[in-house]
Amino acid sequence: MKDIRTRAVHVINEPQAEGSRPLSVPLVQSSAFAFDSAAELARAMAGPDGPYVYSRRGNPTVRALEHTLADLEGGQSAIAFASGMGAISGVLLALLRPGDQVIAQRCLYGGTYAALADLADRYSVEVRYISGDEVAEFESYVGPRTRLLLLETVANPTGRVPDLPGLLAAARRHGVIGAVDNSLASPVLCRPLELGADIVLHSTTKYLAGHSDVLGGAAVFADDALRRRIWPRTVELGAAADPFAAWLTLRGIATLPLRMREHCANAALLATRLEAHPAVTAVHWPWLPGGPSYAMARKVLSGGGGLLSFELAGGREAGQGFVEGVRLARLALSLGGVETLVTHPASTSHRELDERALELAGIGPGLVRMSVGIESPDDLWRDLEQALTGA
Repeated sequence: MKDIRTRAVHVINEPQAEGSRPLSVPLVQSSAFAFDSAAELARAMAGPDGPYVYSRRGNPTVRALEHTLADLEGGQSAIAFASGMGAISGVLLALLRPGDQVIAQRCLYGGTYAALADLADRYSVEVRYISGDEVAEFESYVGPRTRLLLLETVANPTGRVPDLPGLLAAARRHGVIGAVDNSLASPVLCRPLELGADIVLHSTTKYLAGHSDVLGGAAVFADDALRRRIWPRTVELGAAADPFAAWLTLRGIATLPLRMREHCANAALLATRLEAHPAVTAVHWPWLPGGPSYAMARKVLSGGGGLLSFELAGGREAGQGFVEGVRLARLALSLGGVETLVTHPASTSHRELDERALELAGIGPGLVRMSVGIESPDDLWRDLEQALTGA
């Protein structure tokens, strides 16, 4: 019998029994995989598919998540990352070289804006910002150095919805890769690949995982050739998804459609009530009638989403007072979980923007962002009412 020290290391890994399979995707929490043949190991190092070698390059649990996300979005393949910013940075760094141009929606997530600003400062990548409302504005900037059009299905935090069909079609005409961050809509509400996108980005931390216990990201590709082009760079970047995070995300995805239904219903009720409140000067929610992108939102989204924002008459002091005054909702930066979260974008998620950039992005000093959870809407409204009174 082998020494216990040896047996403790070389644990028994039973093969899967024939005639049955687990209902849950197995969690393969292994950093490396063993081979019997040096030649087989060498062949496995050649690309992104085939036998697993090292979990930075691929892992069975992570690949199950990638296949699931590609299926949900209607893509050919996907790459899972350690975070949403890992996905964004991986795609940007893989596609762009010094001197290239990016055309991006003006109101973007603050981390994306910071990543683009860093590329512009350190690598001389030109970044042009557009409203996202007019195809002509995009075509006025596009040129031989334009490599990427970067959009968000629903702008964070203003709820603006760009002309996805028009802009993505224009990008394709000009040979420009179209990438859309679909984190706020999820594939339940929108599938940008069906509208002409080449890449769909996700912070899987948000609605996909849905329980505020996962950090992850993903890029889904309409054409697998683009994934194969990007994959080597992402491997070297080292932002690979952890198998346990991938497993938790898969568990969350199972209830995604049910959760999105409740998020949307609660947000609709709160947006309507907030619009009528005297302390609120503006409410931003994609499906709220009268909004600047209402018609486009009804065209490309199958629901209004769970994120809304509203401007308070008292400015920055009122906004910060409100987020400190809630009792049921929680003051936290993330979004997309089952609980309601609030934050003050001008001083947190979009703090990288100066006053002019905040103004152009539509983020006022009194703007509050709310990720509406799935609690009782009446309980949520009572909490908002008391916080509005205090603010």
